[in-house]
Amino acid sequence: MTPIIQVQSLTKQFRVPVRHKGRFSAIRTLFSLEREAKTAVDNISFTIQKGDMVGYVGPNGAGKSTTIKMLTGILLPTSGRVEVLEFTPHQQRQQLARRIGVVFGQKTQLWWDVPVIESLRLLKEIYKIPAATYNANLELFNDLLDLHEFQHTPVRQLSLGQRMRSDLAAALLHNPDILLLDEPTIGVDVVAKEHFRNFMHQLNRERQVTVLLTTHDMTDIEKVCERMIIIDHGRIIYDGLVASMKEQLAPHRTLVVDFTQTVGAIELDHTELVTHDGHQARFRFDRRQISASQLITELAARYPVKDISVEDPEIEAIVREIYEGTLQTPKET
Repeated sequence: MTPIIQVQSLTKQFRVPVRHKGRFSAIRTLFSLEREAKTAVDNISFTIQKGDMVGYVGPNGAGKSTTIKMLTGILLPTSGRVEVLEFTPHQQRQQLARRIGVVFGQKTQLWWDVPVIESLRLLKEIYKIPAATYNANLELFNDLLDLHEFQHTPVRQLSLGQRMRSDLAAALLHNPDILLLDEPTIGVDVVAKEHFRNFMHQLNRERQVTVLLTTHDMTDIEKVCERMIIIDHGRIIYDGLVASMKEQLAPHRTLVVDFTQTVGAIELDHTELVTHDGHQARFRFDRRQISASQLITELAARYPVKDISVEDPEIEAIVREIYEGTLQTPKET
């Protein structure tokens, strides 16, 4: 199957003024003609298949938004090749725009001073959406995004969560094949984020919409995406399944055991006792050496167990260690 997005050896450099030092440095920099090349995206390659839900993450300045802008045709690559739905974005931007939806969390494509529904009606005309398709989509968005609660409210009066839902509706109104999301949940509350995650799952399940999501919220990635691409300083440092990241890069889990009565010394092979206060104990173990079920069976046979739970490492902590360079990141193909 031909990938729906193909990126090969993609690089983007910007020419920026050389910053001068010393007295009147700001003025000298402002009027200087000296320029230097700054690489925002550095020779990256990846493919995305139809129906994939991929998280594209990295620290500020890593190259995430620059990549999105090249995928949409807003920016021209310095070198390399990018194809989206068999279009070359910067050459066929208008044709591509009719097949993709884009949401930038800090910007809106809706008209600020008119009600949401009027913006959607205008987009219907811009995209030449058939009336039957428009009405069906509007009904779906009312059901899944609760647009009916605020569709007659001017955009400037919406909360961040309401605006995010409105922007999602606007981006999906013309039934795009691909949805590109750049920090869609930035600044929104927990309830709005849960709306977003549920909507993404249903949209992908029912319409096979391909999603590329950039965000700093690792919970969004963990709950929405199966695959994650991590970029740092313009280079891809990990490309693989979210679940595989935990298994490969953070194999240790924590077993938490509550006892029905006070228990003294505990001996359990293949584990490290982290804490023990008599009524509760926490063990750290390597999932590659022994399974949680084996440990649970052994504990239940030897001690008066009341309750047992297993904690996985938080994905946010794993990604932070990758950024800091304390974890090795083998690529998964």
